[in-house]
Amino acid sequence: MINLDEIATQLESTNSRDRLLALVSLREASPEEALPLIKKVLYDEMLPVRSMAIFALGVKPTPESYPLLVELLQTDEDYGIRADAAGALGYLGDNRAFEALVRAFYEDDSWLVRFSAAVSLGNLQDQRAKALLLEALDSNEPILQQAAIAGLGEIKALDAIDKMLNFANSEDWLTRQRLAEALGNLNLNKSISALNFLAKDSHPQVRDAAEFSLKQLSDL
Repeated sequence: MINLDEIATQLESTNSRDRLLALVSLREASPEEALPLIKKVLYDEMLPVRSMAIFALGVKPTPESYPLLVELLQTDEDYGIRADAAGALGYLGDNRAFEALVRAFYEDDSWLVRFSAAVSLGNLQDQRAKALLLEALDSNEPILQQAAIAGLGEIKALDAIDKMLNFANSEDWLTRQRLAEALGNLNLNKSISALNFLAKDSHPQVRDAAEFSLKQLSDL
């Protein structure tokens, strides 16, 4: 049985490890029980504690989670915290976050925040994100390309497959892996052909992702 009073006390410990462990133990609490305890360390002096608190807001959704995360995304001075907030908005799955995430993608000066925003736009599975994700696909930054590929797969952008397949021979194996994963969401003959190609890739994680996606498509 979870002891909320004990967790509350642990969150006030001067030892940051205690505070982190307290946040971990909140996984058994309901969102309503967890929220006031999460808020105790949302502006903690230690960034890892803040990061975990922000993540908890995303996976323990309450009506307060959305405005708290948007405020952090738009105003926090630390780019890592802004990126965490963008990521948590994706976990939250609230489509009201669409505009805030788009703004972060276009206006934030940190590639990490832009990456998290693109990933979360895919997680929201909102078709309005397609134009932005296609733009990210044309970026010169591999990490943004990877986020775009994943996002286009999430929103099942079938008409983007030709652009996505341009990355089947990418020098970056992580990009090829993201492509193999994304193709599992696009039930097309082109996807199956590309996945058969990626199943023979030189990197084991690409091969595994391709095999998994092929099975996923065959189960459909």
